Amino acid sequence: MSDKSDAGRQDTIDAFGEAVNMTPAALKKWLATDDSKSVGQSDGNGESVGHASGRRIIDLLDKNRTDLTDDDVAHMRKVVGYVHRHLEQRPSGDVTDTRWRYSLMNWGHDPSK
Repeated sequence: MSDKSDAGRQDTIDAFGEAVNMTPAALKKWLATDDSKSVGQSDGNGESVGHASGRRIIDLLDKNRTDLTDDDVAHMRKVVGYVHRHLEQRPSGDVTDTRWRYSLMNWGHDPSK
């Protein structure tokens, strides 16, 4: 890999670390809730894309950086993009019990933190 690719990879890993503000334990607990399962677009297998992503995020958070594959980094990039786009769509008022917050939490970001 070139130095530029290595820098881009590191930028993605750093951005992922900033976007995902839930611990693996907190995310795992959240994904087990009915609220978590009630939001998001289905992948056709009864699980939302965000919920499946949340499971993958737990695995990514538990991995050593040196063990991350190109596919892992690509998923990290997808997570960062999702979180950034949805933060821009924040509804007005209290978001504590909103589908907007629940969807973000499936992707590892709790906007109430």
